[in-house]
Amino acid sequence: MDMDAELRALAAQEDLPADLVWRLLRHPGARRSAALLRRDLTAEQIEEIIALGSVRTLAANSSVPSPVRARFAKHPEPNVRCAVAASVRDEPPGLLATLADDPDPSVRSFLAMNDQLPPDLLARLATDPEPSVRSSLIPRWRDVPGSVRRMLLTDTDPGIRRSSARAFRPPADLLPGLLADPATRAAAVAHTVPTAELAADPDSDVREAVAAHPDLPVVLRDLLADDPDVYVRNAVAARADTPPALRERIVAALEPDSPIAEWVLSYGRGTHTCPPAAPEPPPLTRQQAEALLTRAGL
Repeated sequence: MDMDAELRALAAQEDLPADLVWRLLRHPGARRSAALLRRDLTAEQIEEIIALGSVRTLAANSSVPSPVRARFAKHPEPNVRCAVAASVRDEPPGLLATLADDPDPSVRSFLAMNDQLPPDLLARLATDPEPSVRSSLIPRWRDVPGSVRRMLLTDTDPGIRRSSARAFRPPADLLPGLLADPATRAAAVAHTVPTAELAADPDSDVREAVAAHPDLPVVLRDLLADDPDVYVRNAVAARADTPPALRERIVAALEPDSPIAEWVLSYGRGTHTCPPAAPEPPPLTRQQAEALLTRAGL
């Protein structure tokens, strides 16, 4: 581990004496690490981090006292307001509503990711004029009311309709329209009966969705096993009801064109392996920490 990485790790070490934290704040990387990860920053250290220009990183630290985070919600730089919007609580009351009215759509998009939002603010963001805000909301609002779900599934933006069809079970009366819509057809497949027409759809995403359908008839499964699209064939190989011999034949002929494609395909089948996580550096004693800081000129 190089010295900069050692300093960043030390800055996040729990129970680090305050005087050593102060010295680490003079190093940009260690300062950002402390600003983001430390739960024990003093008021004076917080002000020093702000003065040294790491306010954006500090704003993302949910352990910073609420009054300080409320200050960040009024910061002139949108990226600072974004950093705090994603996790800030409604302290003082009305803070979340203020962020919901922020003139910068990126701030409202980050706010839409916040787990602390009450239903009325979620509903307001669902009608936000900026598609990116509505899009940020969809994957995180699981108990969306039926009226809002219907609104998002019929949104004027095709990306919103697509995301909504993937996230929500559609009402039965909307399903024909979703299947007819190129933006939502593939996502809607999961909510209908797989047919030969869908299995022959010109859109490979639709055929891949058919190949993954839990009620896929054997005749369509075997047809899609020879599909020209590698991801459709891979979806067949990933099925629990695919005979081992057929699975082996499909996998042997996949021929991904890059290591990334190979990993994506194996991920789809559940046979991927992830590299082991780098081991956490051992905590340093005070003597070791002081020696490191001395070597770094801090």
